[in-house]
Amino acid sequence: MIQSKAANVATLALIEVLAMSLWFVSAAILPELVAESGISEARAAALSSAVQIGFVAGALGFALHGTADRFDPRKVLGASAFIGGLAGLCLLITPVGGNIQILLRGITGAALAGVYPVGMKIIVGWGTKDRGLLIGLVVAALTLGSALPHLLSILGGPNWQVTVVLASSLAFAAGILALLTGLGPYHARAARLDPSALTMAWTNLQIRLAYIGYLGHMWELYVFWAWISAAAVIVFAPEFGPEAGRLASILTFSAIALGGLLCVPAGWFADSIGKARVARYAMMISGIAAVVTGFAFNGPVWLFVIAVLLWGASIIPDSAQFSALVADLAPPERAGSLMTFQTALGFTLTFFTVQLLPFAVSLLGWPLVLASLAIGPAIGVEAMRRLIESRLG
Repeated sequence: MIQSKAANVATLALIEVLAMSLWFVSAAILPELVAESGISEARAAALSSAVQIGFVAGALGFALHGTADRFDPRKVLGASAFIGGLAGLCLLITPVGGNIQILLRGITGAALAGVYPVGMKIIVGWGTKDRGLLIGLVVAALTLGSALPHLLSILGGPNWQVTVVLASSLAFAAGILALLTGLGPYHARAARLDPSALTMAWTNLQIRLAYIGYLGHMWELYVFWAWISAAAVIVFAPEFGPEAGRLASILTFSAIALGGLLCVPAGWFADSIGKARVARYAMMISGIAAVVTGFAFNGPVWLFVIAVLLWGASIIPDSAQFSALVADLAPPERAGSLMTFQTALGFTLTFFTVQLLPFAVSLLGWPLVLASLAIGPAIGVEAMRRLIESRLG
């Protein structure tokens, strides 16, 4: 059993990186799947969407049941990682792009709902004054883990089965490590099932404002991660021709990685000057970057690149602070359920925003759609202003 706080925190971050590598496996191997089986665009989209739908369903189930608050969260996380890894391996023995594979990706998403939010429940038990930093580490690990399948796909090459085996193996390793971690001195356990505890997301003003801020953040986050590369290809194509795709991938990876790296210092600052303030500042910057990116779409390429990098750098560091705020504001024995419920609502929103963006682009064009993503941060900035005032008052 791992004993020290530093070792446990580092292990939990590693667990998140390893297990969350399952999330974008289908996206990473999609070209190989299409080349091998010729599955339709609808089937290809379903393989990716199923993970998100499964995650939302799993998160809602965990939240209503209070799983992370009522049971040993290490066992919940470990079992979830194993189930996700097993569902991944089953892709090897099922028809490519078929209904069973789509179901398996949904099961993977549901399992990951027992990894990310439950990991946050465990890590907040290791501190109160440094929760911004602690959850910042988890979000940074989530970001790195989400990008990891693309690295695994390079190792696997045209053999997509190798990528799947590698990702599942990492998830199994995460499950084992989860069972070796300890629980911190601030861990609290709920004595009984109480779904009504989730009503605090509405009845408690400060928790409600933290939820609203998180939803404003999620309005832009996954749309940016999912579609900015496609937008960059269009911007780069006139000047760079066949190199546009490669340059767009490099820009997208750089923007996402930069945001992941900044989660850690943002968490440190949040513990010093206030979580709501850091979240507010980050959303101010990301909202401005969204507008600039939209206006730069038909402008100088260098301005578009700078705007995208600034957007990517500022779009994720606030994420951890919304969860940390809920952990601070909620009763300790209900923090896990309320953080999980917050995550479920956020990912429900992203499912619609990601799927609807192509239709919005066809109607309004890329510049206006990219700029409109600033609506979410604007709402979040106002929610954080009110939260800061309520806490000062």
